[in-house]
Amino acid sequence: MSPTLRDWLALNALPGLGPVRLAPLMRRWREGGDLTWPQGWLAALPTSLAQPLRLWLEHPSRSPITPAVDTALEWECADARHHLLHPDHSAWPTLLTQLPDPPVVLWAKGDLAVFERPAMAIVGTRRPTREGQDNAMRFARDLVDRGFCIASGMALGIDGAAQRAALQAGGATIGVLGCGVDVVYPPRHATLFRELLEGTGLLISEHPPETRAHPRFFPRRNRLITGLSQGVLVVEAAEKSGSLVSARLALEQNREVFAIPGSIHNPQSEGCLRLIRQGEAALVRHVEDIVGDLSPWQVPISNPESAVTHPSDPPGRPSRRRSAAPGPMGGEVSSPAPSTEAAAIERPESPLLAALSDAPTPVDLLVDLTGLSVADIQLGLLELELDGWVVQVTGGWVRRGR
Repeated sequence: MSPTLRDWLALNALPGLGPVRLAPLMRRWREGGDLTWPQGWLAALPTSLAQPLRLWLEHPSRSPITPAVDTALEWECADARHHLLHPDHSAWPTLLTQLPDPPVVLWAKGDLAVFERPAMAIVGTRRPTREGQDNAMRFARDLVDRGFCIASGMALGIDGAAQRAALQAGGATIGVLGCGVDVVYPPRHATLFRELLEGTGLLISEHPPETRAHPRFFPRRNRLITGLSQGVLVVEAAEKSGSLVSARLALEQNREVFAIPGSIHNPQSEGCLRLIRQGEAALVRHVEDIVGDLSPWQVPISNPESAVTHPSDPPGRPSRRRSAAPGPMGGEVSSPAPSTEAAAIERPESPLLAALSDAPTPVDLLVDLTGLSVADIQLGLLELELDGWVVQVTGGWVRRGR
């Protein structure tokens, strides 16, 4: 006999029995050994935990954990979007069973069908450069086109940019929270929370719905982001970024780790460059680098024509191809190509502007990146500067936000 939802909630509510102590018992239960419910569990638990569990089983009205169990069940019944997941639930993410400390119960809010798609985690700094934010959005859209769901932590910066882009592209996203699923954190992401729940999205948490965010919850949250994903893409990360903790967790969980290289002059790229230099992450330039490193069973079946392949892009250089623009229904439609190079330079979406970022880029490098002549580049930079799109700084030119 296996534990029911009510039983899993009781185990989760037992004081002193967390995921680490419960993990060995869960492994024995999954392997179909002698751990029957409830006698096998009572015999395996230490006396300090077996006694309160036995009290709940035999006299639930006298047990202090009964209110927590009843409150959770009431929450699930209150809304069709509310779900209580446990290891024996049909929608339980199977990758989580590989963790050394899998959760006992997950509170979920939204669309459980999201779990049917393989997930790719996108993480990074809360203070990204413009280039980093653009990369997070581009990779999220391209991964969605390949059939992936985007998993992240709903944080400011890279997390939110990637998840918003996934939704705008008509894809799915999973928000793994360090608070309850009924708590909007950070508050500035209230719109993103609403869009996620209105679209193909799912919020999950180990904590009861009204739990407020606390710093100690976030490292534990990170193991779930990486644990339910096929791999982790680090977009931008400083030398001591929390995203590097996620990368370490992913390696420990035998997940693939990818990193986007950035300028050596950008402090927000130091973490990514370190991961690549130490061989802990694969350098990626576009989505095909990610798909190529995954095993065939990890890649969703999708329309090959939707794949974004840029085999001719030189390593470490931005693509000269124009990215697709969001369509009216959240899909993507190709932008028309400019008729001449001069027309491309005059428009904000020109290859020249696309080659610039928050990191200073000298004119000679712009020649290599765009294929334009020095004269055309100087003329284009002057026009873009007059329009407020670029500015010259020490070391070259940078793109300004508009």
